[in-house]
Amino acid sequence: MSHPAPTETAEPVVGRRERKKQATRAALRDAALRLSLRHGVENVTVEQIAYEADIALRTFFNYFSSKEEAVVASLSSGAEVLIAEFRARPLTESVLQAFREAVLTVMNRSDAAGRDYLAVMRLVRKAPSLVPQKLAVLAAQEQALATAIADRLGLPPPGHGPGNGPVYPAVCAAAVLSALRVVLDQWLLPGPGPELTPSMAVLGKQIDEAIAELATGLDRHR
Repeated sequence: MSHPAPTETAEPVVGRRERKKQATRAALRDAALRLSLRHGVENVTVEQIAYEADIALRTFFNYFSSKEEAVVASLSSGAEVLIAEFRARPLTESVLQAFREAVLTVMNRSDAAGRDYLAVMRLVRKAPSLVPQKLAVLAAQEQALATAIADRLGLPPPGHGPGNGPVYPAVCAAAVLSALRVVLDQWLLPGPGPELTPSMAVLGKQIDEAIAELATGLDRHR
C-alpha cells in the first residue's frame, strides 16, 4: 500500500509572547555557554548564569532544570537546525545523500549557532557532568530524524502501524547519527599543530567516507 508524499506546510506565526520566551531561553543558554567556556562548567553556578543573562534566578528554572541542561541547550538548537535542513532537501535525493548535504550545510555555517554547537562538543569532552544531558539531546534528535525519514519516504511514523511500522527509519536514523558522532569525535581531537581542529574540508571528507560506508553496507568478511 502506497503512502502520500509529504507536503509542505506553512510556517506557524510566532506570537509576541512566544518570541519573548524564545529570547529569554536563548539569553540563558548563551550566558551558560559563555561562562562555562570562560571558567569551566564546574566553576559556574546557576546564580551566575542568571546574573550574566540579566534574568531573575527564579526565571531560570522556568526554562532549565540545571546549569548542565542550559549549557548543552546549544546542542539541542543545532540538532533542530540539522533536522530542518534534512527536511528541506529535494525529494530527488536519497536519504543518505540528503543527510550528507544537510550535515555539510550546517557544519559550514559561520554564524553563532554553528560555533556554539562545536564549542559545546568540545566542552563535553572535558566535563563528564555534561554527558547525560548530551545523551538526552542525541536521543531526541534520533527520534526526530527517524520521523523525518519516514515522512520523506511516505512511511508510517516510527512506533505506529501494524507491528509498530517499518524499522528502516529508526535504524537509518540511529546509523547515520552514530556515524556523525564518530566523525565529529575524531575531528575534534586536538591536532599536532597550533589549530584546535582540522579544517572543514577535512570534516567534509570524513563525513563523505562515513556515509559511503553506510551506503555500501556494513557486513564484511575478512
